[in-house]
Amino acid sequence: MPLPVTGLSLSPHALQAETLGFDPMIGRKLCAGVDKGQLTDLHAVLAERHGEIVLESYGTGPDECLGRPIGEVHFDAGTLHDLRSITKSIVSLLYGIALQRELVPRLDTPLLDLFPEYVALASDPERKLRTVEHALTMTLGMEWDEDRPYSDPLNGEVLMELAPDRFRYILERPLVEEPGTRWIYSAGATTLIGEILQRGTGRSLPDFAREALFGPLGISRFEWTAGRDGAPSAASGLRLTAPDLLKIGRMVLDNGLWHGHQVVPEAWLLASLRPVIATSEGPDYGYYWLCGRSQVPALGGAAEWFGGFGNGGQRLWLCPRADIATVIFAGKYDDRSSRISSERVWNDVILASLEKAG
Repeated sequence: MPLPVTGLSLSPHALQAETLGFDPMIGRKLCAGVDKGQLTDLHAVLAERHGEIVLESYGTGPDECLGRPIGEVHFDAGTLHDLRSITKSIVSLLYGIALQRELVPRLDTPLLDLFPEYVALASDPERKLRTVEHALTMTLGMEWDEDRPYSDPLNGEVLMELAPDRFRYILERPLVEEPGTRWIYSAGATTLIGEILQRGTGRSLPDFAREALFGPLGISRFEWTAGRDGAPSAASGLRLTAPDLLKIGRMVLDNGLWHGHQVVPEAWLLASLRPVIATSEGPDYGYYWLCGRSQVPALGGAAEWFGGFGNGGQRLWLCPRADIATVIFAGKYDDRSSRISSERVWNDVILASLEKAG
């Protein structure tokens, strides 16, 4: 289990926070939670409203790169950090861009049509019912177990990484539900979407992301960790800085626009952020985005949020009604309690500190 992060350094944004409708003590609330042991293992917290920073803090502590320890890190605005499964949300954005360019197939396309090398699997009419959209919503109805820790050799993502052919391994999983009826969390589903993107665009995921998404946003530094076979991990391999992930959040809140340029199609974002299926974890699910509601006293009640979530407490939270984006990086990897600190930061520090609706 990771050691506690030692304190947080706070950047001075109190006056700006107050101007943007926040309690100017928001930073002290965050630090108080850390000091009391209620907020643990935080590496970075960065929040903005209307495109302006209201809270920025960084800690020091041990970190990992997709399970590989990298030692004690002094985090700051330039530190690359694992996004883990927030990577899936980024892959969703890339699919939307590629779809508009007609580089990838429509969502109702059977997956096995896109992997013609598996002729025997394609002969099964039940397997042919599984489509691109089912992969994007984690409703393939195929056996997959990521409830186990990622240190467990029987974890679905671990077994996929060890398989001699990851795509065959995913596509031949036993069928356990009708497609579209049950949410089963699966790195395999995103791995298929990542490969469809690479085949359709003729480029690797990092290369396509650099041209289609990161470049337009001015994101020049990133890493995309590869699996054992050298393929970039579409499910969990992306590493970004907190400010750059926040840029992506702002662009999503602005319906795909960045400085007047339509980076991601607005129609795709509307579809992606629409709840499609209930999850086993509380929120609903769209196209690799979680969809939930939180109490926002300044707004008079509950408000919708959308989020990219990653192992260890990684979060990209978006509240459109309040126009707030928040990035949380943390180091409590492979610990189910990691969500507690991230949820407390979002609900008890960020949203609870909003004092003005406008």
